[in-house]
Amino acid sequence: MQKEEFQYLASMLKKRSGLDLAEDKSYLIESRLLPIARGLKLEGISELCAYIRKTASESLLVEITEAMTTNESSFFRDIKPYEQLRQLVLPQLMAKLGHSKRMRIWSAACSTGQEPYTIAICLQEDMHKMPGWQFDMVATDLAKKVIDKAAQGIYSQFEVQRGLPIQLLVKYFNSLPDTSWQLKDTIRGMVQFKLQNLLTDYSALGKFDLIFCRNVLIYFDEETKANVTLKMAERLEPHGVLILGSTETLIDPTGKFTALPDLRGAYQLKA
Repeated sequence: MQKEEFQYLASMLKKRSGLDLAEDKSYLIESRLLPIARGLKLEGISELCAYIRKTASESLLVEITEAMTTNESSFFRDIKPYEQLRQLVLPQLMAKLGHSKRMRIWSAACSTGQEPYTIAICLQEDMHKMPGWQFDMVATDLAKKVIDKAAQGIYSQFEVQRGLPIQLLVKYFNSLPDTSWQLKDTIRGMVQFKLQNLLTDYSALGKFDLIFCRNVLIYFDEETKANVTLKMAERLEPHGVLILGSTETLIDPTGKFTALPDLRGAYQLKA
C-alpha cells in the first residue's frame, strides 16, 4: 500500500469513526480491507481506494468503517469495574436517587454486547437488595452488524468462556443445539440497543446517571477524546458517574470532571 493510499484511508476512517491510525498500523488496513476488495473483485487496496473515490458509496464506506473498528469484548472484562459497580457506585447513586428508584445507564461503544449484559447480570444478582428499583439501560455502537449480534444475545462457547463464571452461565443462559449460548429474556430485556457514533450528536439519548465508556478513547487522538468527554458531560445528570477503561486517561480541557476517590477510572461532574 502506498503512503498516499494509507493517508487517504486513515483520514476517512478518522473522520467517520475517530479511529486514529499511525502509519505502522498499515497492516491492519491491509488485513481487514483486503476481503472487502476481493468481494468487489478488486485486486487490492490501491484499486479499492480508486473505487471509493469513483463511487463514493455510503454503504461501502460503512462496511469499511465497521471492518476497521475494533470489536474486542468479553464478559466481566477487567473484573474490577464490575466489583466497584456493585460495591460502591450503585449504592452511592441509589442514595441520591432514592426518591425516584429509577436509574438510567448507558454502555457506549458496546461492541457485541458483553459489557451491557455484564452490567445487567450484576444488577440482576443484586436485585434482592433493590426492591422496587427500575433500571433503564441503553447500549450503543456505530456498527450495525455488532449491534444486531448484541441484540440477539447469542455467543459461542469460546465467547462465554472468556470471563463468565460457570454458575452465571448456567443461571442466565440457555444452551443451543449448535453448542452456542443465548442469554435468557430476563437479561436481554434489560438492554435496549441503538446505533450511535460517538463523534456525532447524542442528545437524543437523554440524560444518564451512569455512563460506561471503556476501552474506546484509547483509539482516538487528544482532540477527539476531549470532544467526546465534553459531550459525555452533557449527557450526565449532575450526580452522574462516568467510568472509563483502566488504562485510559480522561482528557478534560474545561475541568468538568473530578476523579472519584478509591475508584480507578471513575469520574463525577464537579458541583
